[in-house]
This record gives sequence, C-alpha cells and structure tokens, in this order.
Amino acid sequence: MIENEYADLGSVTREAQEIYNRSRSYIARVVGNETPEDRIRQRCVIATGDVNVADMMRFKNDPLNAGLKALEKGAGIYADIKMVEAGVVKKGHQSKVTIFLGKGDDIAEEKGVTRASAGVMKLKDELDGSIVLIGNAPSALLALCGLMEEGALKPDLVIGVPVGFVNAAESKERLRRTDVPSISIVGTRGGTPIAVASINEIINMYQENK
Repeated sequence: MIENEYADLGSVTREAQEIYNRSRSYIARVVGNETPEDRIRQRCVIATGDVNVADMMRFKNDPLNAGLKALEKGAGIYADIKMVEAGVVKKGHQSKVTIFLGKGDDIAEEKGVTRASAGVMKLKDELDGSIVLIGNAPSALLALCGLMEEGALKPDLVIGVPVGFVNAAESKERLRRTDVPSISIVGTRGGTPIAVASINEIINMYQENK
C-alpha cells in the first residue's frame, strides 16, 4: 500500500509524510494504482485537487522510462519559468535545472517573440538529450516543437503542459504528434503544479530504483 510504503523526497518531516501518504492512499483508490503512469496521475491530481486531471493526461512514446534514463545520465532539466524551476525536487538526482525565461531577451527584442520562446531558441544547442518542462508558456512549447520538427534537437523527455486559452491546447497537440517521449494534458488545463508533479514523481521513482 502507498500509505505504508510510499516515500516522497519533498516531505522532510514525519507529519508532512503522513499527510502526503494519506492523500496518496485515497487518490490511488480513486485514480487507480496499476501502472507507473498511474503514479504520475495520482501526484498530479493531488497537486491540483482535481480528479478529472487524471483522465486528461497523455503519455506518448514511453516517457517514464525515457525520464528515468535521462536522470541516470544526469541530463539537464530546462523549465520555462522560475516557478517551475523552484518546484523541482533538487535531491535524489544530479541534473541541473535551468530556466528559459531571461536567457534570450536579445532574441525576444529582435524578433518580437515572447521571452520564454526566445529562451528556447537561445538554449537550443543544450536541449538535445535533455528534460524540458513547460507549464505556463505555450509559445515556448511551440518554439520547441518547431525546432524538434526541423530535426534541430531531440530532448529525451518533454513535459509539456502549458495552461491557457491562447495556443495552449494547440501546442500540446502538436507535441503529441512528435516522436519525442512526452507527458501532456488535453485542452486548456495545465500549469506549474502539473509540470512539477510529473517530474517530481519521476525523480521519486528514479531514487527508488537506485
């Protein structure tokens, strides 16, 4: 049972672990607990407080194993904004976490694009074989998809779950059409909690397997 066996790297006190395990045990019964992907769904439901999120998540091209292998080699983790970067558990792995925002402001000014998408363009030479987390900026995911479609790069894993009503659903659908391992969510929902919950669950599973 998760209630007795599950350990969360982000819970640093006994009370925090007990609260998390109670939530996890309840959600496991609601969402299911048959596959590793179910564990990611569970954590995302807990992060959002919305059980409907579980049915909206999509896993393409074996993203879990791709993420575990990427962590094993210490692949860089790239996040669209500081809030996502701050939420990633920093222990249990050796991967450095970098944000796109602010890295390509010269490109943003020159091309008139968003700062997040400009960051993707600026750091494109670092993204091959990386883990990319996009929870808030559809423009960044669209820029990433464009580069992947051109064959300019291929991340090991993309967690693309930007939230919003302009290009969010479209960017995630475009991601699912690539051959890159990915975790996404259908429609306009998404955001930092889902991006962070997804990668942190993979980090937990990586640590358990060590």
